[in-house]
Formats: sequence, C-alpha cells, structure tokens
Amino acid sequence: MKLPTFLIIGVQKAGTTSVYGYLKEHPQVYMSPIKETNFFATDWENNTEKKPDTGTRKRINSWERYCELFMNVKDEIAIGEASPNYLVNYKTSSEMIQRYVPDVKMIAILRNPVDRAYSDYLMHLRDGINVGKVRSLSEQVKFRADSSSTIKKGLYYSPIKHYFDSFDREKLKIILHDDLTKDSLKVMQEIYRFIGVDDTFNPDTSKRSQSAAVPKNQTLNNLLKTKNPVRTAISSTLRVLMPLEMRQKLRSSIIKLNSAGKELKPLSSEERQLLTEFYREDILKLQDLIDRDLSSWLE
Repeated sequence: MKLPTFLIIGVQKAGTTSVYGYLKEHPQVYMSPIKETNFFATDWENNTEKKPDTGTRKRINSWERYCELFMNVKDEIAIGEASPNYLVNYKTSSEMIQRYVPDVKMIAILRNPVDRAYSDYLMHLRDGINVGKVRSLSEQVKFRADSSSTIKKGLYYSPIKHYFDSFDREKLKIILHDDLTKDSLKVMQEIYRFIGVDDTFNPDTSKRSQSAAVPKNQTLNNLLKTKNPVRTAISSTLRVLMPLEMRQKLRSSIIKLNSAGKELKPLSSEERQLLTEFYREDILKLQDLIDRDLSSWLE
C-alpha cells in the first residue's frame, strides 16, 4: 500500500496551491488528486458527527478513502498531499499523523501574518463566505481576535513548536513565503531535495494558482457565489435555454466583469499597524524558534 512520504501542513493563503502545482509537475512526485483532503485534521475514528457526502466529491472521512487517493501511484519516489488545516488544527493533526504516517516529512509555508490575514479577508469577500457577517480586519482584531479564524491562523508559534516537540525537528521544513516570492525556483529545488527527488527539475514557476480579486458589487457577487432563491430561479430558467458548459461560461464571465484587483479594497496603514502590533510577540517568538530573521514582518 502506497502512502504519503510528505505533507504540506500549512499555511493558508501562503502559496500552498502554487507549490502543490509545482510538485505535480515533477515526474518523480505523485500528489493526491484532491488538494486539501484534511483527513488528518479530524480524528475520524472517534468522530460521532460524520457529515454525509455532498455533490460529486466524497468526503475523505475514513482511512480506506484516504488510501484510495494514492491507488494510482506507480514508480514515483515521493508521494504527497497538501492540507493547510493541519497547521491550524495542529493538536489533532499531529496525533493523527503520528498514528497513520509517523515517518512522513512535513513542509510548512509561512507568510507575514498581516498579509496572510488581509488575503484571507479578501477571499471571504470574493467567495461570499459568511455573507453579511464579514467584519473589517480592525473589528476582528479588536473584538473577535479569540474567535476569528482569519486572525488566529496567523499565530504560528504554538503550532510550529508543537510539531517540533512531537516529531524529529529535521522532519519539518519551514519555508517563508517571502523567499517563495523572490525566487520560486530556488525554493522548489530546496523542497525537491527535502523530499528526495531530482532537484535539477525546473517547474514552470511563472504560473500563480491564485490571485487576489475583489468584487466591484458585493450584492451581485453574493448572488453568483452563494446558494440563494434568485440564483436557483435563474439557473432553472437558463437550464432550459442553454447547455451546462455555456451556463458556466456565462457565470464566469459575469464574475470576471464584476471583479477588480485588491486595490479596490486596500489595507489601510492603520489596519496594518494594528495587525502588526497584535502579531508582534508571536513573530518574535517564532523567529527565535525557527532561527530566521523576521524583522521585515514587523516593519
């Protein structure tokens, strides 16, 4: 039975999707066909609230289903998957990883937590997540810092220390998003060496899997991105008039026309300062832990 030899454990909005794509390009690497399986983020054996499958995608909620993801491995040297929630749910995830794949190597990509939070905030607006309930970053820091996932995901020290304490330190490679942005090829070659494949392979690092987009009209965006009676009625009408592919192209075109760059919703200097002060202590502890200069994150 083929099982992962490495995992990308985090962090969200730090380039994990791009790295997942670069790894898939390597002929000696097999990546799970599903990104973000999140299998190790939950103790499924003791979970009494198993949710049913939705749509066409099966929930990876059993060891059998997880193993099925790697049934097509042939002669690849490194086998991996990428689930950023493994860093967020670090206590459960580390225990599950030790239980099922104790010898696996792990990669954590860390981004300036202020920029990460800002990118996460824009994603919530873009995807219509928590419609009508998305508070500004300032409000989240001031009033919901203990409960806001957008804010809490940028506190890296405790999760990284927990993984260092739970596994041999050499099994966890820390990558900084700053380095990935400056020289993607160099970073990918470091990762290739870490997982034990040919590090002379050159992936197409000109490709970026995700870019920030902000809806010009949030109401229209919510109609297009979320389940609602208006969208259901329009879909039912269009289903009679045009095939699925044409409907999807039409929807994508409208979403594109309604999208602009992040300059439409910039992070103010006041918000940046507020977030930086919130993360300051955690950043200082993290830089000592991983022995990297993170002073640029505090500027």
